[in-house]
Amino acid sequence: MIPNPFPEIPLLRGPVPLSHLLLRQFVRPGDTAVDATCGNGNDTLLLAELVGASGRVWAFDIQEEAVGQTAARLAAAGHAGRVEIIRSGHEYLAEHVGGGVSAVVFNLGYLPGGDRTVITRSETTLAALEQALDILKPGGILAVTVYPGHDGGGHERRSVDAWATGRDPRKFHSWRLGQVNVPTTAPYLVMIQKAL
Repeated sequence: MIPNPFPEIPLLRGPVPLSHLLLRQFVRPGDTAVDATCGNGNDTLLLAELVGASGRVWAFDIQEEAVGQTAARLAAAGHAGRVEIIRSGHEYLAEHVGGGVSAVVFNLGYLPGGDRTVITRSETTLAALEQALDILKPGGILAVTVYPGHDGGGHERRSVDAWATGRDPRKFHSWRLGQVNVPTTAPYLVMIQKAL
């Protein structure tokens, strides 16, 4: 890959950079945020930077490997004190986090570089998405990167799309954002904002 000659301009190749661009617009110092699938820690680290020393982030994952990678990245960046890492499924989100959250981030699928048989599943994902909307503050966002190209991903895609489509437009603004010049199995972003 050719290095970006203009580092101040984000390259929007895929949904994660787009998600990060949006998060930078909605998360402020002192805010609270959630990474519902911390994986290798990229989203958690960004959220920790955005909320600053006075903010708080909760990061969830069921895999010890993911929790360890995320903790190491946060420690290396000096942000470990801002984040509570919880080794648990995201379907238990509401047991750990109260309301008033600015952003909740999900990266569905499997841990990059990890065991591809350990994947997010529609049943637990939908339960977690409902809880995420409940804890969002007005104006807050839910950013879900959907990966339909793996085993089980197609089913989860249909479930998430149907769920997002079914949100009351008076209460939530649901968006589906994805590149149009990539295969239909490419990942994309579902973003929902809680209405003011």
